[in-house]
Amino acid sequence: MNVDTNQMLEDLRTVIECESPSTDLVAIARSADTITEIGKRLFGCPPERIVIEGRTHLRWRFGIPRVLVLCHHDTVWPIGSLIEHPFEIDGDVLRGPGSFDMKVGLVMALHAIAALPNREGVSLLVTGDEELGSPSSRQLIEDEAHGCGAALVLEASADAGALKVARKGVSLYEVVVQGRAAHAGLEPERGVNASIEAAHQILTVASLGDAALGTTVTPTLLRSGTTTNTVPAASSFAVDVRVRTLAEQHRVDTAIGALAARLPDAVLNITGGANRPPLEESAAMELFARASRLAEELGIGRLQSASVGGASDGNFTAGIGVPTLDGLGAVGGGAHAINEHALVSAFFERTRLVHALIAELIHEFAQTGPTASESAR
Repeated sequence: MNVDTNQMLEDLRTVIECESPSTDLVAIARSADTITEIGKRLFGCPPERIVIEGRTHLRWRFGIPRVLVLCHHDTVWPIGSLIEHPFEIDGDVLRGPGSFDMKVGLVMALHAIAALPNREGVSLLVTGDEELGSPSSRQLIEDEAHGCGAALVLEASADAGALKVARKGVSLYEVVVQGRAAHAGLEPERGVNASIEAAHQILTVASLGDAALGTTVTPTLLRSGTTTNTVPAASSFAVDVRVRTLAEQHRVDTAIGALAARLPDAVLNITGGANRPPLEESAAMELFARASRLAEELGIGRLQSASVGGASDGNFTAGIGVPTLDGLGAVGGGAHAINEHALVSAFFERTRLVHALIAELIHEFAQTGPTASESAR
């Protein structure tokens, strides 16, 4: 692959300078317009524009998909962030809001696919709500992944450029306690203290973690009470769960669903559940071995692997049984922080790697022919 470094950097500047906070539907639509124009120039055709619940996603599909390339164009940065955090390049370091997470990976995907001599069998999906947990795009991602032999996620790499071969699954809950108000000084015994009930439940929930298995169960946002002299009639707290395996996700879900009130007349209402299944190593190791071999052949050097606590859209593809390799995007650091940055040299190297990986996969899949589910698309 011959990398047009100047054009890649110019496209990256264009994408970064088109600010795209997840919560701003107009900005996301504008960002989709920008990416569409770059893709039309590179691919010679526009994407399918998919708007779900007001959020704009893009899909280029070349033939029957066998390899799904996943990116997102939304960021956590609000409009105006460019003022204090402009796009700039200083030696081998480039900066800008959303550069590391994950606009470098997006531009990598566009150029890596554009350089393929044959794109048949590739689908590029660029979603617009990943930073929110992919509420409108999850079904789209899973539908597109069905029948694919591999999903490549161009999220940023882990520390020192390591590819992500495992990600924890995420479950999110809210526990709401209904008690009964009473005057805290005159007749507190007539009340049902929702704060005390919540305290019992928080301790129970926190005990569900298992450090040996990598399971964390963390009570987070807590709300309770109305005034300093009133027995709280209502309380609520959020719970963040991270797990390495589906078995642990199911265990914790069952336990949280079985919570019972400790105080007489207190009532619990529990909502939420699994947000993303775990990406287990078994889903990634064959692809990681393949990428490692290609990196050596390309002179990039030895690749490292990492397991991380954060989730991505790769959790969804792995969750439905599609081999998935994550962290193929930017090498750098500072995601969501003012020091967000990516390395220019790795930008070009990783694009060559992604190009080679896609090319090899679609060539091999073409030899085997489509599966029944693929032919049914």
